[in-house]
Amino acid sequence: MAAFALILMGCSGTSYNSQRKAENKLIENYISRNEINVLTEEPAENYVWGEKDYLLIPGYDHLYFHLRQRGDTSIQAIQPQETVVMRYKKFALTENADTISNWTTLDQAYPTEFKYGNSSTCEAAGWHMAVKYMKYHGAECDLICESKWGFDDDQNTVTPYGYILKMKIKR
Repeated sequence: MAAFALILMGCSGTSYNSQRKAENKLIENYISRNEINVLTEEPAENYVWGEKDYLLIPGYDHLYFHLRQRGDTSIQAIQPQETVVMRYKKFALTENADTISNWTTLDQAYPTEFKYGNSSTCEAAGWHMAVKYMKYHGAECDLICESKWGFDDDQNTVTPYGYILKMKIKR
């Protein structure tokens, strides 16, 4: 990790620590600009999420979760090692680009699949936490995260992203 930070510092002229501080400032500005209500305690199961309610996931810096749609609660919730099929839209949190999609699988035939709770898969690490709170087939959420919770490629740029996630459980 230290070598990675030195490479970043040599290429950009700024330290990795400075880039991380700037990244976190972008997230804080995004939250302020969009008047997001940050919840610091996990809401009850039957909580009705307001449009701007985001949970700061306990134990994770700058990882915010918003439940858009609860999903099908008549079936069993996701279990560890079950296959999750995720469609997503990824967008930058910068002031001028926060509504421009950088990448999306919402319209693709083959969405991203991974085993819930298996950290060796290639999806964004923050998605595992999102799935924990999404719980049910058909659930949808918004996720705001710093680069270290995103895809490996995103960690190299130290750029925060937002995701719109649509989950299906493959049983």
